[in-house]
Amino acid sequence: MKLPLSLMMMSVLALTACNKAEQTKTTTTAGADNGAVVVKIGSANPLSGPFAHWGHDSDNGVKLAVMEANTEKLTLDGKPVRFEVVSEDDQADPKTATQVAQRLVDAKVAGVIGHLTSGAAIPASRIYSEAGIPMVAASVTSPSFTKQGYNNTFRLIANDEQQGVALAKYAVETLKAKRIAIIDDRTTYGQGLADDFARAVTAAGGKVVKREFTNNNATDFMAILTSIKNEKPDLLFYGGMDAQAGPMVKQMNKLGIQAMFMGADGINTPEFAKLGGSSAEGAYASSAGMPKEKLPGYADFSKRFKQEFQKDIQAYAPYTYDATKVMIDAMKRAGSADPAKYLPELAKTDKQGVTGKIAFDSKGDIKDGTVALYRLKNGQWASL
Repeated sequence: MKLPLSLMMMSVLALTACNKAEQTKTTTTAGADNGAVVVKIGSANPLSGPFAHWGHDSDNGVKLAVMEANTEKLTLDGKPVRFEVVSEDDQADPKTATQVAQRLVDAKVAGVIGHLTSGAAIPASRIYSEAGIPMVAASVTSPSFTKQGYNNTFRLIANDEQQGVALAKYAVETLKAKRIAIIDDRTTYGQGLADDFARAVTAAGGKVVKREFTNNNATDFMAILTSIKNEKPDLLFYGGMDAQAGPMVKQMNKLGIQAMFMGADGINTPEFAKLGGSSAEGAYASSAGMPKEKLPGYADFSKRFKQEFQKDIQAYAPYTYDATKVMIDAMKRAGSADPAKYLPELAKTDKQGVTGKIAFDSKGDIKDGTVALYRLKNGQWASL
């Protein structure tokens, strides 16, 4: 069927508008200056699916840092520059993450902030390493991330070995939990964290009476919780994220399981409190960093963040903000956005950020990483 010319023109205009809208959705610029060289910074997060609230939070941290950097009117390689955020949706999926990584490499980004999850970050890091592009992670906690031998990978928070030990010691020594059940979501993050926690429980004198697993898309946990109930645990630990932990505590309550509930940074969000409702009250969690109220620049950052995005911080926005600032600061010290030139400066970072003192060891791990513990009280996470 042949369309009239007017309809054909309308279709072309509509397609053009869609393409422009898509570009606006994935690429953010701030303080655009005519004649400035564009320096692209990749931001890789789950922007759709059950972890989108984490992803947009982290992405906004990058955007705020870039907005501020563009007000400085910086000059690199002898030319004025304008920073641009290229945001990509990795869906917290390892396969998608490698595709995202290749797109960012092809887009010639000068560096990458992300990925949000360990399962996405680890396979993506190989692609960035091969391309020589620096990668600063703000929320990746798997110890494996910095054990790969790449010189371009850095992280701003403590790892799961540290979180697992801190949580296990608190569970056994302070909460006096001797019989402990563990569930994980079989992701790199969740299973690795659960393994570290289990080892630390045994070392602290506790006993793992049941070990079960689910996946990071599940919502029905009745079968595995029923098998756990028979073991009469004092505490149930979940290695995974808030999207599963919320329904899980509700189903624990429905089955009459009296065990305390504990997770790590994956459940330490307002979303867990919302999803779990009254069943979430009293849960324990950690963060791979200092308590928010003790972060040196948190109060001011939180105010600026909410003013810009009309949202409260979910979790890692302060860390992605600092990660972006650290990357741009390395470029400033090198006088260049060329990865080969500023990567050595990135490794030598010694900077006070919103989240505290930032310096990296020889593997790219944050020096003196800290772990904070929390309990949910009246729907709010309070540090212990």
